[in-house]
Amino acid sequence: MRFQLLGPLALADGPDTVVLQPSKPANLLAALLLNANSTVSAEYLQRAVWGEEQPATARAALQTCVLRLRRLFAKHGVTGTAIEAVPGGYRITAEPPTLDLLGFRDQVRRAAGLDRDPEAELHALRDALALWQGALLANVRSEVLHRDEVPRLAEERLRAVERVCDLLLGLGRCGEALVDLWTATRVYPGHERFHEQLIEALYRTGRQSQALAEYRRVKGFLLEELGVDPSPSLRRLELSILRGEDLGSAGPDASRVIRGETVPLPAAAAAAPASSVAVPVTTPAAAVLAGGVALAPAAVSGVGPVPAVPHFTGRTAEAAALAARLTEPAAGGPEDHRPLTVLVSGAPGIGKSALAQHVARLVRDAFPAGQLLVRMTRADGEPRTADEVAAEVALALREPGEGRALLILDDVVDADQVRPLLPPVSADGPEPAVVVTSRMGLGGLIATHGGWVQRLTAFTAAESYALLLATLGAERVEAEPRAARQLAVLCGHFPAALRILTARLLTRPGLRLADAVDWLGDDPLARLTLTDSPDHSVTGLFDRALDRLDPRLSEAFTHLAQGPPELLADRGPEDEGPVPEAVREQLADAGLLEDGPPGPYRIHDLLRAHVRRTARIRDRRTEKV
Repeated sequence: MRFQLLGPLALADGPDTVVLQPSKPANLLAALLLNANSTVSAEYLQRAVWGEEQPATARAALQTCVLRLRRLFAKHGVTGTAIEAVPGGYRITAEPPTLDLLGFRDQVRRAAGLDRDPEAELHALRDALALWQGALLANVRSEVLHRDEVPRLAEERLRAVERVCDLLLGLGRCGEALVDLWTATRVYPGHERFHEQLIEALYRTGRQSQALAEYRRVKGFLLEELGVDPSPSLRRLELSILRGEDLGSAGPDASRVIRGETVPLPAAAAAAPASSVAVPVTTPAAAVLAGGVALAPAAVSGVGPVPAVPHFTGRTAEAAALAARLTEPAAGGPEDHRPLTVLVSGAPGIGKSALAQHVARLVRDAFPAGQLLVRMTRADGEPRTADEVAAEVALALREPGEGRALLILDDVVDADQVRPLLPPVSADGPEPAVVVTSRMGLGGLIATHGGWVQRLTAFTAAESYALLLATLGAERVEAEPRAARQLAVLCGHFPAALRILTARLLTRPGLRLADAVDWLGDDPLARLTLTDSPDHSVTGLFDRALDRLDPRLSEAFTHLAQGPPELLADRGPEDEGPVPEAVREQLADAGLLEDGPPGPYRIHDLLRAHVRRTARIRDRRTEKV
């Protein structure tokens, strides 16, 4: 059993992880683990659990919290780690194998002893950084810990990241350093050393104009936000670039590209507006994807390496078909140089992006020039223009390399958004394969550019059960298999709903699945949301999908969802009913109507329930007014 602090507070046993629910005992456990193997005073623990203003019974309640933690340890089979009452407070014992924070510090110390072997030091530091699993103590509600402890831990991580980038620059692997530096400079805009490293990496990879543009951006930020000039080292670096001085050879490894590694793009970088990349790019949109290209590991706004999909399950047939399509040899002749386009379409939340990213990992060896995920909508759901996307993709493309690249154009809104990005026929080299994910059918794109379509529907019962097994663990699910299947039914076997449900259940490890059935069944739509992240909800997902519709289509869909199923029946050309067939076709193309039976179309139960619930809420508000 292993304690995890470098992310949400959790207990891990091999691949199984139990994320602790926010509570007073969780606050106490975090405070003890942050000071593992040391005595922590009762007064400090009380502040960590209750804050500066403590109840009169805090000391007695602290003992109760300790008892609850000991029962939690016993329940999950935690051995070799105990909470001891010692004079003045409490102490918990741990070792690097049982606490990720100690493991991280141990690896960093080991790396420091390898300073004569840069490759070994780099490897050790990357192993250390791999222990970080997200926002620190995201499920611990302690103002004292977040004020006093989290900044100190974050600084430890930043020093390790800074050292990794120094090592990469020293080894001449400047392109690899850009992966961390693009993100670090945007998340920590006042950290001048990261900016200095980024500017050096850009210059040494032949991007002098981008390096100078980055310097101007940093200088403007420091003056406007902090009222200071850049540091002397930054100013000297700018002068060296203007003079064209040699900062050191980029070395043979500088052109190394991403070959299927999963380097997730952090949310802060993915959501950044395109204007945050202050580099003028004049590359025509159609030219961006033309020719054989190698992908530089640059995590620019909306564009980044293809991330891994945790606990991917189901879609066996679809994944096999998509992988076979992407890797089949091209027919002889001029068509060798046309892009291989695959469209993955379906309803919002059906798992299109997950399938595309999973298959990209399966076929990574067939694309030695690399893989790139291109987000076609902003964080607020607004579509991005082809020229805007082209500018960002251009920053991630290097000189033509050997072999083909794979690009995933994710969440495309319409055919016009993607056509300018598809390259014309060229004899310069192999074209990249392009996977498009979209809620729309995009029949016009397939008609003009060819390609193959994979339309996704809801999971089967077996796939839903497999997802619950993979995420919640076999022990919990197989103890209550009937309840697990009932939960899948309540979620309508809808992948997004199942993902949200499992996330909620992981934060409530003591909740029986049978009790969860009653809890979820009372109001599935209200319960299928993450309380600490309201954007992750089934209702929000459906609302954003409906907001994309033309108002007339949205009104027609609302009418269909509120009415009886007979409204979707095929009445023939002479009796189309209140919603014409052409409108129903458009709604089906938008992923909101599924293929029948019993009729030609049907509406998913969750989507129908959402529309009806929204109408009831609107009517109640109208009545109150």
